[in-house]
Amino acid sequence: MEVLMHHLWHTHLPPSAHLPLVSHLFQPSNLRDVGQEKSAQVDMTCRLIDQEMQGIGGQKLDMPSLCSAELWRRSERWDLMGKELFRLRDRHRAEYCLGPTHEEAVTELLASQGTLSYRQLPLLLYQITRKFRDEPKPRFGLLRGREFYMKDMYTFDMSEEAACHTYESVCQAYTRLFSWLGLCIVQVHADTGNIGGKLSHEFQLPADIGEDRLLVCGSCSFSANVETMEPGQTDCPQCQEGTLVKSKGIEVGHTFYLGTKYSHIFNATFNNTQNKPAVTEMGCFGLGVTRILAAAIEVMSTEEVCVLPPKRGSKVDEVAGLAEELALSLGEALPRLRGEVVLDDRTQMTIGKRLKDASRLGYPYVLVVGQKAAEEMPRFEVICQQTGETTFLSRDGLVDLLRCVETELH
Repeated sequence: MEVLMHHLWHTHLPPSAHLPLVSHLFQPSNLRDVGQEKSAQVDMTCRLIDQEMQGIGGQKLDMPSLCSAELWRRSERWDLMGKELFRLRDRHRAEYCLGPTHEEAVTELLASQGTLSYRQLPLLLYQITRKFRDEPKPRFGLLRGREFYMKDMYTFDMSEEAACHTYESVCQAYTRLFSWLGLCIVQVHADTGNIGGKLSHEFQLPADIGEDRLLVCGSCSFSANVETMEPGQTDCPQCQEGTLVKSKGIEVGHTFYLGTKYSHIFNATFNNTQNKPAVTEMGCFGLGVTRILAAAIEVMSTEEVCVLPPKRGSKVDEVAGLAEELALSLGEALPRLRGEVVLDDRTQMTIGKRLKDASRLGYPYVLVVGQKAAEEMPRFEVICQQTGETTFLSRDGLVDLLRCVETELH
């Protein structure tokens, strides 16, 4: 909760901006509970990211936030980054920065291990850590802050062909992740910016509040950030038939094929099949963890209901009312949901108030144990937050429903 709330205290919100995330978080009655739920949501998103990254061979590590200025000067990014780089000196006047990204550090780490064999490649290293960027105007809550959580992966391959295969593999993993979260993401051609490289794509969530301007073709899969296109261009370069339509988006992911930009500088080499030294081909791949959460809420929520990703729910079911026994029995019947059932036992509050809180906190299903549960043929009220539909189910029917949810989530 602390890091999430820290972002909000240090951001500027224009009076004209309407942001469901901020409006929900800053309601005094929900500040603590919503903040805790957002923290849990970040943890869940990180677990999903781990699953996808490790599924394609990723190995997780943790690199220092404090980076030596010497490394950044070798890549010439110390000056290139300008004022966005947080810089500091230690007591010996040595210069450092708070890492907004770790291309230099990870490449130096690999180079320090000595020359690798081609049999050890590809190598996919990633971390999920706090990053720092001295934004001139931090705004929109978690969408643009000076401190944020990011997943960054760095890949090392033996050839350009192999690196492009790895690049596509990571992009496909991103697509699966966003699909699981219920987010309709557009993969667009993008500028390589100060990171550099030969190829780049952004993963954009279409939204009116988005700061990025996109051009999307209605006849084929082509889409691009306007930064990569000629001014005023409306014809599609891919299909030659479609017309490019303007759109706005929130960038939630970015991928780069770097080539040998960093591996050449830091001498990250391997012995190829002829047992001769060669420079590794690199890629880097970012996901804005806290930005994904914020962007999803902006797109999926309403003024009354805070809807959290994934679309099928945040793996949490709330049972409101006199339901302790039911909550325990559900954990026994559905072991993979054990610990994911939340019992609202605030009996001093009205059921209406508790239902309203459940909506604001984004629980996918609310189970109400009322008078019908005490009848000879017990019936439990089930409210689906995504659709607003209310149904009454028997205990067996309830278990069947949640078993389907359990299967989808696992």
